[in-house]
Amino acid sequence: MRLEKTEKAREELRGGLRRLGRRERNLLILADGKKTVQDIESILKDEARPLAESLIREGYLMGISLTPPKSTPQPAKNQGGGLAPSVMPPEQSVNADAFEGKRSLATTRMFLFDICERMFSRRAPDQAQAFREAFRNARDRESMLTVARDMMEAVELIAGAERADSISQRIAMLLPVET
Repeated sequence: MRLEKTEKAREELRGGLRRLGRRERNLLILADGKKTVQDIESILKDEARPLAESLIREGYLMGISLTPPKSTPQPAKNQGGGLAPSVMPPEQSVNADAFEGKRSLATTRMFLFDICERMFSRRAPDQAQAFREAFRNARDRESMLTVARDMMEAVELIAGAERADSISQRIAMLLPVET
């Protein structure tokens, strides 16, 4: 099942009133209509499925079935005998810019080092050094994401939730889909 944001979720991510916690907001950011629950589990681990189910119940997410419908509806005919125009769904707005590059851990790691330098090297040099060292020691996806989550919490404290969310969106676009 693929996960897609509802209008309620988009309102939550726009800023202003925050009703959800950090983990729930992270899942909303990752839910782009293309990722499945399994894709998101590779990032959020055991939290993904219960969080997704909760957010679907609360109206923040929609689950889109991956199986095609059993019967294909026939196009409607209008009064003049021709086919009635089809109604297309409205375009979904996306908070992050489009990314067409190759997803990789190396690209993600470089992005995280860059964010560390931009956000912490002048404001909090000791914290920047701690993050740099933690990223150097993070040899696999899980340990790198653990450090990234810690850094996003620090970014939220110094730059606000909107900035942390936009960085989290970029991280989600850079990470390769785990198989």
